[in-house]
Amino acid sequence: MSKLLLGAVAGSALLLSAPVFAADLNEPIPQAPYAAPVTSSTFDWTGAYVGANVGYTWANQPEAGGKDRDAAVGGVFAGYNYQMPNNVVVGGEAEVAYGGADPLATWTGAVRGRAGYAFDNILVYGAVGGLVGQGEMKNSGGDETRTHVGYQVGAGIEAALTTNITARAEYLYTDTNSRDYNGDKGDLDGNAVKVGVGYKF
Repeated sequence: MSKLLLGAVAGSALLLSAPVFAADLNEPIPQAPYAAPVTSSTFDWTGAYVGANVGYTWANQPEAGGKDRDAAVGGVFAGYNYQMPNNVVVGGEAEVAYGGADPLATWTGAVRGRAGYAFDNILVYGAVGGLVGQGEMKNSGGDETRTHVGYQVGAGIEAALTTNITARAEYLYTDTNSRDYNGDKGDLDGNAVKVGVGYKF
Protein backbone atom coordinates (compact mmCIF):
# COMPACT_ATOMS: atom_id res chain seq x y z
CA MET A 1 0.00 0.00 0.00
CA SER A 2 2.78 2.38 0.88
CA LYS A 3 4.54 1.64 -2.43
CA LEU A 4 1.32 2.38 -4.32
CA LEU A 5 0.90 5.66 -2.45
CA LEU A 6 4.51 6.63 -3.12
CA GLY A 7 4.10 5.93 -6.83
CA ALA A 8 0.95 8.03 -6.99
CA VAL A 9 2.67 10.98 -5.32
CA ALA A 10 5.64 10.77 -7.70
CA GLY A 11 3.36 10.60 -10.73
CA SER A 12 1.39 13.64 -9.56
CA ALA A 13 4.59 15.60 -9.09
CA LEU A 14 5.74 14.71 -12.59
CA LEU A 15 2.43 15.81 -14.11
CA LEU A 16 2.51 19.10 -12.23
CA SER A 17 6.06 19.90 -13.34
CA ALA A 18 5.42 19.12 -17.05
CA PRO A 19 3.92 22.57 -17.88
CA VAL A 20 6.95 24.22 -16.28
CA PHE A 21 9.33 22.26 -18.55
CA ALA A 22 7.13 23.03 -21.55
CA ALA A 23 7.20 26.72 -20.74
CA ASP A 24 11.00 26.60 -20.56
CA LEU A 25 11.14 24.97 -24.00
CA ASN A 26 8.97 27.74 -25.50
CA GLU A 27 11.24 30.56 -24.24
CA PRO A 28 13.08 32.28 -27.17
CA ILE A 29 16.82 31.67 -27.39
CA PRO A 30 18.72 34.88 -26.59
CA GLN A 31 20.32 36.46 -29.67
CA ALA A 32 23.71 38.13 -29.80
CA PRO A 33 23.45 41.93 -30.14
CA TYR A 34 23.62 43.22 -33.77
CA ALA A 35 26.91 44.79 -34.79
CA ALA A 36 26.89 47.00 -37.88
CA PRO A 37 29.56 46.10 -40.43
CA VAL A 38 32.65 48.28 -40.41
CA THR A 39 32.95 50.31 -43.62
CA SER A 40 35.88 52.47 -44.72
CA SER A 41 35.17 56.19 -45.02
CA THR A 42 35.54 57.84 -48.43
CA PHE A 43 37.08 61.29 -48.79
CA ASP A 44 34.70 63.89 -50.23
CA TRP A 45 36.40 66.38 -52.55
CA THR A 46 33.40 68.74 -52.64
CA GLY A 47 34.20 72.16 -51.19
CA ALA A 48 36.24 75.33 -51.44
CA TYR A 49 40.00 75.42 -50.96
CA VAL A 50 43.03 77.73 -50.93
CA GLY A 51 46.74 77.04 -51.17
CA ALA A 52 50.23 77.95 -52.33
CA ASN A 53 52.74 76.39 -54.71
CA VAL A 54 56.34 76.59 -55.90
CA GLY A 55 58.04 75.14 -58.94
CA TYR A 56 60.26 75.50 -61.95
CA THR A 57 59.49 77.01 -65.36
CA TRP A 58 61.40 76.77 -68.62
CA ALA A 59 61.00 77.90 -72.23
CA ASN A 60 62.97 78.44 -75.38
CA GLN A 61 63.02 82.16 -76.22
CA PRO A 62 65.23 82.69 -79.28
CA GLU A 63 63.72 86.13 -79.94
CA ALA A 64 64.01 87.50 -76.40
CA GLY A 65 67.68 88.41 -76.46
CA GLY A 66 68.62 84.99 -77.77
CA LYS A 67 68.26 83.37 -74.33
CA ASP A 68 66.33 80.44 -73.01
CA ARG A 69 64.11 81.33 -70.08
CA ASP A 70 64.14 79.19 -66.96
CA ALA A 71 63.62 80.10 -63.33
CA ALA A 72 61.77 79.39 -60.13
CA VAL A 73 58.06 80.20 -59.98
CA GLY A 74 55.65 80.52 -57.07
CA GLY A 75 52.07 81.52 -56.44
CA VAL A 76 48.79 81.18 -54.59
CA PHE A 77 45.56 79.54 -55.72
CA ALA A 78 41.92 79.17 -54.70
CA GLY A 79 39.05 77.15 -56.10
CA TYR A 80 36.03 74.93 -55.64
CA ASN A 81 35.49 71.22 -56.37
CA TYR A 82 32.26 69.26 -56.76
CA GLN A 83 32.37 65.45 -56.53
CA MET A 84 29.64 63.53 -58.36
CA PRO A 85 28.26 60.16 -57.16
CA ASN A 86 30.35 58.36 -59.81
CA ASN A 87 33.57 59.89 -58.31
CA VAL A 88 34.05 62.33 -61.18
CA VAL A 89 35.24 65.67 -59.77
CA VAL A 90 34.72 68.99 -61.58
CA GLY A 91 35.61 72.50 -60.47
CA GLY A 92 37.29 75.80 -61.13
CA GLU A 93 40.50 77.38 -59.90
CA ALA A 94 42.17 80.80 -59.99
CA GLU A 95 45.92 81.31 -59.57
CA VAL A 96 48.27 84.27 -59.30
CA ALA A 97 51.93 83.44 -59.93
CA TYR A 98 55.30 85.14 -60.30
CA GLY A 99 58.32 83.85 -62.18
CA GLY A 100 61.55 85.81 -62.26
CA ALA A 101 62.56 84.24 -65.58
CA ASP A 102 65.55 86.02 -67.14
CA PRO A 103 65.31 87.93 -69.43
CA LEU A 104 61.53 88.21 -69.00
CA ALA A 105 60.12 88.41 -65.47
CA THR A 106 56.39 87.79 -65.33
CA TRP A 107 53.29 88.16 -63.21
CA THR A 108 50.40 86.00 -64.36
CA GLY A 109 46.79 85.48 -63.40
CA ALA A 110 44.98 82.37 -64.63
CA VAL A 111 41.49 80.92 -64.33
CA ARG A 112 41.26 77.22 -65.12
CA GLY A 113 38.56 74.59 -65.21
CA ARG A 114 39.47 71.24 -63.66
CA ALA A 115 38.01 67.77 -64.20
CA GLY A 116 39.25 64.47 -62.84
CA TYR A 117 38.51 61.20 -61.10
CA ALA A 118 38.78 60.52 -57.37
CA PHE A 119 40.26 57.27 -56.09
CA ASP A 120 39.09 57.91 -52.53
CA ASN A 121 41.65 60.45 -51.23
CA ILE A 122 43.64 60.58 -54.52
CA LEU A 123 42.48 62.91 -57.31
CA VAL A 124 43.87 62.69 -60.85
CA TYR A 125 42.87 65.71 -62.96
CA GLY A 126 43.32 67.74 -66.11
CA ALA A 127 43.06 71.53 -66.36
CA VAL A 128 42.51 74.14 -69.08
CA GLY A 129 41.86 77.87 -68.94
CA GLY A 130 42.77 81.41 -69.82
CA LEU A 131 45.68 83.55 -68.67
CA VAL A 132 46.65 87.23 -68.52
CA GLY A 133 50.22 88.16 -67.72
CA GLN A 134 52.54 91.11 -67.46
CA GLY A 135 56.09 90.73 -68.74
CA GLU A 136 59.02 92.93 -67.85
CA MET A 137 62.23 92.94 -69.91
CA LYS A 138 65.45 94.87 -69.44
CA ASN A 139 67.51 95.32 -72.59
CA SER A 140 69.60 97.95 -74.37
CA GLY A 141 66.45 99.98 -74.98
CA GLY A 142 65.58 100.20 -71.31
CA ASP A 143 63.11 98.51 -68.98
CA GLU A 144 59.77 97.74 -70.64
CA THR A 145 56.58 96.04 -69.50
CA ARG A 146 53.95 94.48 -71.74
CA THR A 147 50.64 92.67 -71.21
CA HIS A 148 50.11 89.21 -72.69
CA VAL A 149 47.01 87.02 -73.02
CA GLY A 150 46.82 83.30 -73.75
CA TYR A 151 45.84 79.92 -72.35
CA GLN A 152 47.08 77.15 -70.08
CA VAL A 153 46.61 73.38 -70.21
CA GLY A 154 47.95 70.80 -67.82
CA ALA A 155 47.43 67.78 -65.59
CA GLY A 156 48.16 66.81 -62.04
CA ILE A 157 47.62 64.54 -59.07
CA GLU A 158 46.40 65.63 -55.64
CA ALA A 159 46.24 63.69 -52.37
CA ALA A 160 44.20 64.43 -49.26
CA LEU A 161 46.59 63.99 -46.33
CA THR A 162 43.94 64.79 -43.72
CA THR A 163 40.32 65.94 -43.79
CA ASN A 164 41.51 69.47 -44.61
CA ILE A 165 45.12 69.30 -45.88
CA THR A 166 45.96 68.31 -49.47
CA ALA A 167 49.21 68.09 -51.44
CA ARG A 168 49.57 68.25 -55.22
CA ALA A 169 52.01 67.99 -58.09
CA GLU A 170 51.12 69.33 -61.55
CA TYR A 171 52.43 70.24 -64.98
CA LEU A 172 51.21 73.31 -66.92
CA TYR A 173 51.90 74.53 -70.45
CA THR A 174 51.36 78.24 -71.19
CA ASP A 175 50.93 79.86 -74.61
CA THR A 176 50.50 83.63 -75.08
CA ASN A 177 50.79 86.30 -77.75
CA SER A 178 54.16 87.85 -78.56
CA ARG A 179 54.92 91.51 -77.79
CA ASP A 180 57.71 93.90 -78.73
CA TYR A 181 60.13 95.03 -75.99
CA ASN A 182 62.24 97.82 -77.53
CA GLY A 183 63.12 95.75 -80.56
CA ASP A 184 63.16 92.34 -78.84
CA LYS A 185 60.17 90.02 -79.15
CA GLY A 186 58.93 88.20 -76.09
CA ASP A 187 56.04 86.04 -74.92
CA LEU A 188 55.11 84.04 -71.84
CA ASP A 189 55.11 80.64 -73.56
CA GLY A 190 56.63 77.89 -71.48
CA ASN A 191 56.39 74.82 -69.31
CA ALA A 192 56.11 74.61 -65.55
CA VAL A 193 56.12 71.89 -62.93
CA LYS A 194 54.80 72.78 -59.50
CA VAL A 195 54.17 71.27 -56.10
CA GLY A 196 51.70 72.78 -53.68
CA VAL A 197 49.81 72.45 -50.42
CA GLY A 198 46.14 73.32 -50.02
CA TYR A 199 43.56 73.74 -47.27
CA LYS A 200 40.04 72.43 -47.96
CA PHE A 201 37.19 74.07 -46.07
